[in-house]
Amino acid sequence: MRVLPTGTVTFLFSDIEGSTRLVSELGDRYQEALEQHRDLMRDAFARHGGVEVDTQGDAFFCAFASAHDAVAAAEEAQRGLAESATRVRIGLHTGEPKLGREGYVGIDVHRAARICSAGHGGQVLLSQTTYDLLANEIDSKLTVRALGKHRLKDLAAPEQLYQLLVPGLESDFPALKTLDNRPTNLPPQATPLIGRERELQEIQQLLLREHSRLLTLTGAGGTGKTRLALQLAAEASDRF
Repeated sequence: MRVLPTGTVTFLFSDIEGSTRLVSELGDRYQEALEQHRDLMRDAFARHGGVEVDTQGDAFFCAFASAHDAVAAAEEAQRGLAESATRVRIGLHTGEPKLGREGYVGIDVHRAARICSAGHGGQVLLSQTTYDLLANEIDSKLTVRALGKHRLKDLAAPEQLYQLLVPGLESDFPALKTLDNRPTNLPPQATPLIGRERELQEIQQLLLREHSRLLTLTGAGGTGKTRLALQLAAEASDRF
């Protein structure tokens, strides 16, 4: 019986980059490649105490009681995939999630998934909280590269991200796929938007209605309409 860790938990999300393209390239051989991928990933997770929470297609969601074990599993997985046709991105985030009847709930799950989505095949990304738990091992056992703060889709505050550098494997990747690096005509914001989550959610629901063509924010001058609109535009940019 599966027992999910509680308390401080490190989440690992992974998925294959360009899986649709890979299906086209491999044809009938894709199923075999996918099964080999799953076996390799599951072996790496199991050897380091990971618990598989969910699997959808080529994507994994695992939980670890230890940030160290999660990083070790990610490194082993990338080493095993080095000669494979599949290029996998991995994202790690540590938090104290709530455990519901169907599994984990809370923002930490979404944050880990967004961190994974920001990466590229072959890349392992860490959140600030995961990095902090590994601080004593940085330099002596682990090497990481600070990638700066990035705004992630649907998350109000930017996240400081780090890349795990695995000796002998690729370490240089394109810019992360975050809101900061998407080409838009939106002006950069010097500070994150804090405390407007309810308003953002309400206007996002209005904007994303099926037949919505125009959304106007009204109010007295100086109440933050422009800042709110810019944040909404940044978060919804990938849908337009």
